[in-house]
Amino acid sequence: MLVKEKCNAVMWRMVRRYLPYTLVGAVILLLLYRTQLPCKESQPYIHARERIATDSSGAVHKYDRGEALIFIGGMPRSGTTLARAMLDAHPNIRCGEETRVVPRILQMRQQWKRSAKESMRLQEAGVTDEVLDEAISSFILDIVVNHGHPASRLCNKDPFTLKSASYLSKLFPNSKFLFMVRDGRATVHSIISRKVTITGFDLSSYKQCLQRWNNAVQTMNTQCEELGPTKCLHVYYEQLVLHPQEWMKKILNFLEIEWNDAVLHHEDHINKPGGVSLSKVERSSDQVVKPVNLDALTKWVGQIPKEVVEDMANIAPMLATLGYDPYANPPNYGQADPMVANNTKRIIREMNKWQDRAEEALSLSKHRKGDNT
Repeated sequence: MLVKEKCNAVMWRMVRRYLPYTLVGAVILLLLYRTQLPCKESQPYIHARERIATDSSGAVHKYDRGEALIFIGGMPRSGTTLARAMLDAHPNIRCGEETRVVPRILQMRQQWKRSAKESMRLQEAGVTDEVLDEAISSFILDIVVNHGHPASRLCNKDPFTLKSASYLSKLFPNSKFLFMVRDGRATVHSIISRKVTITGFDLSSYKQCLQRWNNAVQTMNTQCEELGPTKCLHVYYEQLVLHPQEWMKKILNFLEIEWNDAVLHHEDHINKPGGVSLSKVERSSDQVVKPVNLDALTKWVGQIPKEVVEDMANIAPMLATLGYDPYANPPNYGQADPMVANNTKRIIREMNKWQDRAEEALSLSKHRKGDNT
């Protein structure tokens, strides 16, 4: 009986681990089949169809691969949720919660391309790079368009998509990317203290997590630099928090979107129609209900083991590459704007009020999505 229970437990873990990939794979196979349906002789395959959506005012929005999509990426716990919440407050932009499936389909494609055997099998089956690109772009566009209300500009926030920024730029040539950068020590402390599970990260080891952070951020930084400054913008979390107006103007100028003061007050648009939709399972949701504040900037100071702190430059060399002093404890990120300083004082003074508001917002989010668990 004990052996049987152990076998069942192992099987269940395998199902939970691989089921998302199986489902995504099934969708891709369906899309591949669709792209190879019989068509006119002049067309070797069917181009991705146009997506049409109607908003609450009756306005019709049409989307295709030429859409100027916005992709927000970076390591989890690096301000990706804050950035997308501030953009979501803009009346012409819709980001929404993490889809989770977009980075997985990109990862599957990478696995296929890394394997010479799999690549050969795809080619022999008639699944050329062109067909595969068409299917994957159709999948991603469907997900982005359908997972929220229509808007003039659509945005996707899935942190690890930035690992595939160059490929995404090929699929959607008019897209732009925001690379959220944060002091790796703060990112890793947040991952560990909030128990954020990320494949390959050992939450019992600051050193190992910092090394993993270094590798992931190096890949993303390389991708961003390959795209160049007109396509990919480095957004430093600390500077966005300290100087939100300056940085949101910089971001909107980069995206070629007109300024709107709403982006400085995202907290007023939480769970409002056409506003900032929250997910009860995303770890930052309880934080973005508050106005921009300084609470999270230096929580990591004094929390990292001494031997790791002393060898920080070797453990995480990307800190220096990105402009952080690996030996500054505490660091000097700069002086906060008066608005941010006042927000921080108000949150400290009204701590219970903001905690209640976070619980209420997540409860509304749960109800809005029809989740009765």
